[in-house]
Amino acid sequence: MATNTLKKTYPVLEMTCAACAVSVESILKAQKGVVDANVNFASAKVAVEFLPNTIQAAELKKAMQDGGYDLLIEESPHIDETVETLQQAKFQQLQSKTYWALGLSAPIVVIGMFFMEMPYANEIMWVLSTPMIFWFGKDFYVNAWKQARHRNANMDTLVALSTGVAYLFSVFNTLFPHYWHERGLHAHVYFEAAAVVIAFILLGKLLEEKAKGNTSTALKKLMGLQPKTVTIVQNGTQHIEIPLEQIAIGDTVLVKSGEKIAVDGTVISGSSYIDESMLSGEPVPILKQTNDKVFAGTINQKGSFHFKADKVGSETLLAQIIRRVQDAQGSKAPVQKLVDKIAGVFVPIVMIIALVAFAVWYFLGGENGFTQGLLAMVTVLVIACPCALGLATPTAIMVGVGVGAEKGILIKDAESLELAQKVTAIVLDKTGTITEGKPVVTNEFWTEENEEFKQILLGIEKQSEHPLAAAVVSHLQNYQSITISNFESMTGRGAKAIVNQQTYFIGNKRLLEENHIAFDESVNQTAQQWSSEAKTVVYFTDSQKVIAVFAIADTIKASSQKAIEALQNMGLEVYMLTGDNAITAKTIAEKVGIQHYKAEVLPEDKANFIKALQAEGKTVAMVGDGINDSTALAQADVSIAMGKGSDIAIDVAKMTIISSDLQKISEAIRLSKATVSTIQQNLFWAFFYNVIGIPIAAGILFPINGFLLNPMWAGAAMALSSVSVVSNSLRLKWQ
Repeated sequence: MATNTLKKTYPVLEMTCAACAVSVESILKAQKGVVDANVNFASAKVAVEFLPNTIQAAELKKAMQDGGYDLLIEESPHIDETVETLQQAKFQQLQSKTYWALGLSAPIVVIGMFFMEMPYANEIMWVLSTPMIFWFGKDFYVNAWKQARHRNANMDTLVALSTGVAYLFSVFNTLFPHYWHERGLHAHVYFEAAAVVIAFILLGKLLEEKAKGNTSTALKKLMGLQPKTVTIVQNGTQHIEIPLEQIAIGDTVLVKSGEKIAVDGTVISGSSYIDESMLSGEPVPILKQTNDKVFAGTINQKGSFHFKADKVGSETLLAQIIRRVQDAQGSKAPVQKLVDKIAGVFVPIVMIIALVAFAVWYFLGGENGFTQGLLAMVTVLVIACPCALGLATPTAIMVGVGVGAEKGILIKDAESLELAQKVTAIVLDKTGTITEGKPVVTNEFWTEENEEFKQILLGIEKQSEHPLAAAVVSHLQNYQSITISNFESMTGRGAKAIVNQQTYFIGNKRLLEENHIAFDESVNQTAQQWSSEAKTVVYFTDSQKVIAVFAIADTIKASSQKAIEALQNMGLEVYMLTGDNAITAKTIAEKVGIQHYKAEVLPEDKANFIKALQAEGKTVAMVGDGINDSTALAQADVSIAMGKGSDIAIDVAKMTIISSDLQKISEAIRLSKATVSTIQQNLFWAFFYNVIGIPIAAGILFPINGFLLNPMWAGAAMALSSVSVVSNSLRLKWQ
């Protein structure tokens, strides 16, 4: 990427087909200062990367308007609502036009098919079809003219040419029938073909727009999680309701029963169960108490509480998720780049085929050669559909990314969604991925148990900064601590303190040996047993004897074993890497059923290990949660971060599992397979339709069985091809 570039995503107006998307890209890329431009036809948005010192957004907008399109460059928090309002208005206008067009074309078809011999039949059809061309079909001609002025052609060009030629030919035959009669030919009119083609294409566009609207329902759901207003507390007691945009970091927010949480923050008083299912995909509400984190868009259950706003606006987790889903839905899968090239040359090729069909009929079609050639040319222009090709990939990507978001799987771009189904090996970091990532007390053994000792121990550990001390504090959280004097941390061994003239120690075996503290056989056997299970043993003693022994370990997540089994059942090779010692690595690997593992691995070793697997021809996915995993994540073909891990790991990774549940990885791979399969089906049918439809429209079957395709059925087939592609993509919602 060029230095000092700006990346922006703008809604594009006036795009009518896949060839338009290619045209928009070409216009933007031709502007001086534009580094790259990617259009998503399905979402009607363009991602532009440009040099702000060379070109401004207003200049991009002007270039688009000169090309017959438009950009919405206004930056406001309500831009998506503005776009939706415009799209809704356009949809309603299209709906009204379609219904009127269908109603008006019906009598034209009835006359054209059954009452051609009635008096003034041609004139009546002429009168009825004129508003079809100049009112309901006006946009096709206006857009086609805009394209022609810039030496471009798109779907509107095909529709305008086919219906315009059919209409003008029919008007000529109505006004000057004797021209044909003098040559012994009947003066055929095709008003019904022109009218029905416009009606069918409008109906196809209506169904397509409706289906495209359904592809972004996941995003709309996420956006709907943001409340419009928030109640803040001032001066300790005063409650003020303000718009969401006005909230500031540090504000105290009141959340009542059943309300949505507006921004990210930390609970400062009260407690409640929070439904975080829309962020994590986990259905069970989570208890939130003082010092716990809460996130925008999650729903409070029954209690009420106050929290301090930590992140607002675009910095909240929900806003980042929405942004990532938008970026991913707008990104292009590698296969789409090939499709774009095809769509770009598709319309000119179709126009050439239509002219060739006309010429062949004219010279070889006998006395009706001109009429049949004209009909074949119109039918070829009508049946060709680049839209099905243009919609095949982006609609599947949009639905796939949306389904992932609903399940708590954040997918950063289309490439990783397409690539995940090719994964053959998956590398898992241990800490925070397979395990919880924080030490807890798993076992305790007291030689002399009373509450005072527990209070003393809690008091000592509260002053210690060692990570293992936090595990003991959490374990004894139901007890009251007592004040400790003369606390001393002893690096690499533990800590000591004096309470009521008695010295107490908390630490490892070396600390006991240095201070000549005795321990009996039962304590020794218990400690050895826990050590063999890869647990860290901590002793609590007075100046003479051991009072208690604790086993501390990073516990395995409840879902890890099932998740790893599911990955292995999918035929994936599963590897575990850890910086921990060999005994711990072996114990964890055996418990979760992993055969391949490496211990005492440094961060750079993880990336090298992945390189070695890739050198063997494997497609590798890396799953991690820490800063130390970021190099390996960048090296992997597919990188997956645990949502409760470091910001750097999440930034580098192409996918994020919000709930940190390993079982979501197999779901992500299954979703990838289903999405790629849908793209392949869509592309097959889009190509198959055009490869079969265009020759039939040209009249290739006529010498064999006398079959000629009517232009109105060609219009119906073209509309159906786009609708079928979008409908097939929507099936992903039920994966």
